[in-house]
Amino acid sequence: MAPTRLAETLVGFANAEGGTVVLGLQDGRVEGIKSDGSKSLSAKQQTAFDFTQPSVRCTHKLVECHRADGTSDSLLVIEIEASEQVHATNKDEVFLRVGDENRKLNFDQRRDLLYDKGQATYEITPVAEATFDDFDARWLESYAEAVDHSDPRRLLQARSLLTKAGGPTTASVLLFGTNPQQWLPEAYVRVLRYRGTERGAGARQKLLDDVRVEGPIPVQIGLARQTIFDLMPARRALVGSGRFERVPLVPEDAWLEGLVNAVVHRSYNVSGDHIRVEIFDDRIEIESPGRFPGIVDLDAPRDITRFARNPRIARVCADLRFGQELGEGIRRIFEEMNLAGLADPVYTQTSGSARLTLSCIPVNRELERRLPIGARDILQVIRNAERVSTGEVAAATGESRPVVLQHLRALQEEGLIEWVGQSPKDPRAYWKARI
Repeated sequence: MAPTRLAETLVGFANAEGGTVVLGLQDGRVEGIKSDGSKSLSAKQQTAFDFTQPSVRCTHKLVECHRADGTSDSLLVIEIEASEQVHATNKDEVFLRVGDENRKLNFDQRRDLLYDKGQATYEITPVAEATFDDFDARWLESYAEAVDHSDPRRLLQARSLLTKAGGPTTASVLLFGTNPQQWLPEAYVRVLRYRGTERGAGARQKLLDDVRVEGPIPVQIGLARQTIFDLMPARRALVGSGRFERVPLVPEDAWLEGLVNAVVHRSYNVSGDHIRVEIFDDRIEIESPGRFPGIVDLDAPRDITRFARNPRIARVCADLRFGQELGEGIRRIFEEMNLAGLADPVYTQTSGSARLTLSCIPVNRELERRLPIGARDILQVIRNAERVSTGEVAAATGESRPVVLQHLRALQEEGLIEWVGQSPKDPRAYWKARI
């Protein structure tokens, strides 16, 4: 690999979540690097300094190996750190590692990545007055055991979870602090259960349960999972054990993935807000502070580019088996919902948060294919609002009135919604869902 090509890879990993590059492997075969000569090896080791701006932080290591013919050789292993800056090549091109490729970013994507990197630095900020004694020793030991490391303090230092002086960072306090909310009061999950399909307001509020889940991130995920399971609408069904048990109407694997994503990837620098899990009779909504990265296209959620706002938190959670850190979480949610015969997940965002909606209403896949693109989103708006005018649908979806009317007629012809009014020009007329 030429140094200029290698520079693109180094930049891509540094702009994402770091990673490892091994030179000397080709299509599963061990070829080694000795045949390239010492000059080529030196050029590759200097790539970060000579071809990236600012220089990507990485380390190099030669590992002995044997080629297929038994000849001894070496591999060059490059460990790239996740960076708080946006890196570019000497050609002023910015790349982001997505799956197994380096994706070149355009101007808007580069600007948005710069903004998101600014948010990402928050997890490494020192926590004033916190000390190592404020960590939960049990979770530190569990983490060290999970990655087979003998010294928790050295492990945290190696994972960049401590400052250079050895003090706690925001990430380490959130992950291992005995009481993270002492310093980060909004870092909790709130689970709310409503009666029916709407929240209601004032005297008509339909709130049944309101549970606040605190503690370090591993504790939050575990307690929130149990709370959601207990409050989720369910049915009794025959399971793999051969017994009838309580089964949530929304697949647990789907909403649990959504919960973990919310906790791991939320913007912890957003004060005055927390993660909310709202449970209704017909759906569950998971909302977390912080919008999706600017490189995300919500019209194609399956193709959302992986970008960890909190790469250090994400790595620890992956080590603890809370997530695989493979960027497949959203695809998994879609698959679980499809296997259960339920509507596709719906991702939306406000000016300061991202929301995932999982519906427990069965859908007809053939019907879904017949509906025009965008009609399902309108159906979701009508279901959530219970009764809504044509103008309100247009305002909620951002579509023009003619487009909205086209979708409404399609939904009406399929028997999914009905129009309620005294005359075609009735100002009080509204639409409501029939299922």
